Amino acid sequence: MKYFLIAGEASGDLHASNLMQAIKEQDASATFVFYGGDKMTAVGGKCLCHYRNIAFMGFIPVLMHLKTILRAMKACKKAIVEENPNVVILVDYPGFNLSIAKFVKENTSIPVYYYILPKVWAWKEKRTEKIKAYVDECFSILPFEVPFFEEKHQCKIHYVGNPSVDEICEYQKTHPADRPQFLTRNGMKDKPIIALLPGSRMQEIKDNFLRMVKAALPYAEKGYQLVVAGAPDIADNDYWQYLDRENIALPQESFFILREQTFAILQNAEAALVTSGTATLETALFRVPQVVCYYIPMGKWVRKIKPYFLKVKYISLVNLTVNKELVRELIGDEVNPAMMRYELSQILVDGNRRTSVAEGYDEMTRQLGEAGAPRHAAEMICKLLKNKVYSFGA
Repeated sequence: MKYFLIAGEASGDLHASNLMQAIKEQDASATFVFYGGDKMTAVGGKCLCHYRNIAFMGFIPVLMHLKTILRAMKACKKAIVEENPNVVILVDYPGFNLSIAKFVKENTSIPVYYYILPKVWAWKEKRTEKIKAYVDECFSILPFEVPFFEEKHQCKIHYVGNPSVDEICEYQKTHPADRPQFLTRNGMKDKPIIALLPGSRMQEIKDNFLRMVKAALPYAEKGYQLVVAGAPDIADNDYWQYLDRENIALPQESFFILREQTFAILQNAEAALVTSGTATLETALFRVPQVVCYYIPMGKWVRKIKPYFLKVKYISLVNLTVNKELVRELIGDEVNPAMMRYELSQILVDGNRRTSVAEGYDEMTRQLGEAGAPRHAAEMICKLLKNKVYSFGA
């Protein structure tokens, strides 16, 4: 069968590539056409557009590149008609993908499947109606999405497990913990590590990085090493500029920016400051106590009006999964060095909350379920498509 996939950013490229590999194991004749990235290309198939050409986030960047996005959308619709795949599989990226879903539903008989659903439970809940109208099958990777979609919106979904569980299980299998090797490889000493995960986008780094460093800096003077999980496409100078502006001097032996080593950093960290997102789940799966930090300009007012525009009680996937504030969340003006430093002190070795966080991680892991999300999704997708083909033939 022919599969047309659309992923619009780096995380989607990763998840889609794993799904493609799993589909190949279920369907030996599978061929792929896609909007995606290097990881999808490595699996095989025809890449019609690299995600970096359409990966614009936020109102202003989208507005500035609207012509480019609309041109890509038009080309995508044309390609779907010409390729005539057995299914279109959408991966997150809702602004683009829901428009494609509407077109496919209204102009073709091709089924539309959604893998990794838009976060409509947090904002833009009205998009649920579009999902119900234009998507034939939904595959969820977050357990709390099931009651939201099925009970609140009467929209049937399939929970397949969480890909982060797969990725970390595979990493731990192929990279058994070897702290001496990690330290030697990166020129570090055998001292405890505080991980700083300020995000992968420039705006996230601008908002959170300096605040994280200021919060953790006193611990560098107490024998801790501060290790930043650097974004692949962002240079060291882009981090250092924020420190240089305020003349923050960091001892070289206690501060490191490492790339392509996020899992290794977490595997060796004692605690972490993390920007909200998938990184909070990854940190929890490595059983690292964390403080979730998400700075927003005009944060005091944002916190006050948060209940009116944010539809959920928490911002981190960890807390949403266990439905309680297991890890401390700091939002807006709470993301200041003094408060961050205090919360960090509570999860270090002698902190009061370290044990309770670890116990809560056990519950989160049970909620997420066992590894196998791409395989479970691929099995369901192939089964649904075969049944559709047989029904059509009959």
